[in-house]
Amino acid sequence: MAKAVDWEARIGRRLRLRDLHMFFAVVQSGSMAKAAIHLGVTQPAVSKAIGDLESALGARLLDRSPQGVEPTIYGDALLKCGTAVFDELRLGIRNIEFLSDPTVGELRIGSSEPISAAMLPLVIHQFFQKYPRAVLDVHDTALFDWAPKLRERSLDLALTQAGRILADDRFFDDFNVEILFHDQMVVAAGRESRWARRRKIDLAELVNERWILQAPDSWTYGLVAQAFRARGLDLPKISLKTFSVHLRANLLTTGQYIAALPNMALHGYADRFSLKVLPVDLPVRPWPVAVVTLKNRTLSPVTERFIACAREVAKSFGGGRQADNKVKGWRP
Repeated sequence: MAKAVDWEARIGRRLRLRDLHMFFAVVQSGSMAKAAIHLGVTQPAVSKAIGDLESALGARLLDRSPQGVEPTIYGDALLKCGTAVFDELRLGIRNIEFLSDPTVGELRIGSSEPISAAMLPLVIHQFFQKYPRAVLDVHDTALFDWAPKLRERSLDLALTQAGRILADDRFFDDFNVEILFHDQMVVAAGRESRWARRRKIDLAELVNERWILQAPDSWTYGLVAQAFRARGLDLPKISLKTFSVHLRANLLTTGQYIAALPNMALHGYADRFSLKVLPVDLPVRPWPVAVVTLKNRTLSPVTERFIACAREVAKSFGGGRQADNKVKGWRP
């Protein structure tokens, strides 16, 4: 059992970041020999660093076996707090660099495909107009894939649909969730479609059309199915199942298909792919778009500025109505 630790005598004077770095490398590689090769040091140097850490903390950090090493419960605890320590140091260094030159910085963004296809290009365009030397690293994140990545600090923020993020759900207790705007789902077709010239379309007329929808367990499919069931109609035939907004837009331009899309997608795709929102009544169910960050984590200046740009772009969507005011300077 680990003994009580005297911070000043045992930790403050004896724990070194270099030793922590070596400990992380050993856990990641599963071997002191592999960690030594990766770090470009000798294996005895790695063994000594681990020994010094265990001596300073008064606890065994690694279980050793012929197959390699694994962290003990004490090692796991050190990993968790050490991750936060190195993350804050990294953010601090990035902040210093940003303060010395506010036009640079690096930001890692998680974004779901509909937002990456529709909103994110507008935010990036506006952001780079102000901070052209910054570097953005965008990761595709489906459903809640962004959650563990924010927790492990491999992402700085996530742009996502917030409809399933509940205030009383403990899964989200460690996140800050800011709703940027509420979008709506619309039914769209290509301007060459015979439906594009209609001023009013009854849902029953579209039962036998060739629909492009997401999978049956998706929010989009559920909304369309709800609309048809409410009218006592059979569900439409799905010609293609896909989450890709870009693929849906490309196929709609042929005039042979109908698809449900988030309204914000029409912001950038309507003109490019000659698309039109059809006058079809769907249940009003807001589609909240949010920016999510990790609580109790310092936001870098570049992160704060990107979020500010996201707020500005969100205003152009008019709270879910297709907005006429485009983002200034944006040409899809």
